[in-house]
Amino acid sequence: MRQGPKTEASQVTVRIPGASYQVRIEEGLIRRVGEAIEELQGGTGAGRKVFILSDENVWEHWGARLERSLKPFSPKLLRIPAGEKHKRLATVEKIAQQMAAEGGERSSLLIAFGGGVVGDIGGFVASIFLRGIDYIQVPTTLLAMVDSSIGGKTGVNLVIGKNLVGSFAQPRMVLTDPAVLKTLPERELRAGLFEAIKCAVIGDPELFEFLKVARRSVLQCNAAAMRRVIHACASLKGNVVSRDEKEGGLRRVLNYGHTIGHALEAATEYKRFLHGEAVAWGMLAANRLAAEVNMLAPEEEARIAVLISLYGPVPSLSQIQMNSVEHHMSVDKKVRAGRLHFVLPKRVGEVAIVDDIPRAKAMRALEFTIRSKPFEPAADGKPPSAGKTRHAKVPKAARP
Repeated sequence: MRQGPKTEASQVTVRIPGASYQVRIEEGLIRRVGEAIEELQGGTGAGRKVFILSDENVWEHWGARLERSLKPFSPKLLRIPAGEKHKRLATVEKIAQQMAAEGGERSSLLIAFGGGVVGDIGGFVASIFLRGIDYIQVPTTLLAMVDSSIGGKTGVNLVIGKNLVGSFAQPRMVLTDPAVLKTLPERELRAGLFEAIKCAVIGDPELFEFLKVARRSVLQCNAAAMRRVIHACASLKGNVVSRDEKEGGLRRVLNYGHTIGHALEAATEYKRFLHGEAVAWGMLAANRLAAEVNMLAPEEEARIAVLISLYGPVPSLSQIQMNSVEHHMSVDKKVRAGRLHFVLPKRVGEVAIVDDIPRAKAMRALEFTIRSKPFEPAADGKPPSAGKTRHAKVPKAARP
C-alpha cells in the first residue's frame, strides 16, 4: 500500500499485561488506517472481515477518507444515529445482529470510528460478539481523543444511570488524527477541553498552565496546540491505566468531576449536557467539597474555577431537579459498600479519593456552585479573569 505524506507525530504506549498497545497521534492518520492495520497484523490480514462502526454525522464528514484507506479490506459499514440517547443495549443488539448477518467471525476486526458514544458502544460490542473480537479506536472528537478511546472502558447506559452495563476490553490500537477536529462543532470542542482540564488537575500542572496561557490557540484548534493537549492527556491516562487497568485503586482518580457529572447527565435524560459539560459542573462542585473539608486552599479552588470558566460557556443548571440528581448519584458505579466516593483535589496536580462525604453535603456543594454562576461573563463581557492570556501563542517548548 502506498505510503502517505509524513507529518509531525507522537506516540503513547499503554502497557497492559497481555494487551499493550499504541496510541498514535498524527495529522492525516485517517488516510493511513489501512496501513496501520497491515502493520499491526504483520501483513497477515488478508481475508479478515473488517467492520466499521460510525454515526451518521461523522460518516458524512470523514467516512469517504477512511473508506479509501481500507479499500483492500472491503469493510462492512455499520451506521448508528448520533447521540448519547442511542447508547443503549438495543443498539448493541442491532449491531451484533448486523455483524452476524454479514458473516462476522472471531477473526473479525471492528473499527470504532467516532466520538465517545461510538467508541464505548463499539468496544462493548467487540468484547461480547462471539465472546470477543479485536477492535481499534479511531476517535473523532476531542473528548474521545483525550479520554474515552484510551483505557478499555466500554459500555452503555441504563435509564437509571450512565455506563452501568459494560466491560473492560482494551483496543488493539488507538489512531488519533487531530485534523478531524476541524469539523467538530465548537461546543463539542469545549466539552472535550473540560476533560483535558480534568487531566491537568489530577496530575499535570504543566498542562494546566498551558491551557491557561494558550487558550486562544487551543480554541482555534491550532495544530501544535492540539497535539500538545492530546499527547499530554493520552500520556497521563495511559500511565494511570497501565498501573491499574480495572479501577481497583489509582485509576479511580480519573473520575474527578464524574460523580456529580454523571448524575447531572442522567437527571436531565442525557438531553441538556454533553458529557464534558456535565463534568465541568462536577469538577466545580468537587472543588467546593474539597474546600469545605479543608483539603483545598481557597486560592487553589479559585485558580481551578477560573480555568474551567475560561473554557465555557456550558448549559445552566437552572430548574434542575435536585432530588433527581441525588437519586442518580446514589446508584452511580462509584458507590461501594453503600458509600459514595469522590475524587477531590488537594492542589493542581494532586487529588485524593474520599469516601466519607454524605450525599447531603455533596448536594449543598452543588447548590453553592450553581449560585456562584461560574460561567456567566463579567460586566465587560469577557470570560472571568481572561486577561491577556486569551491571546497567548503556543510556546514552542510545549510542543510534542
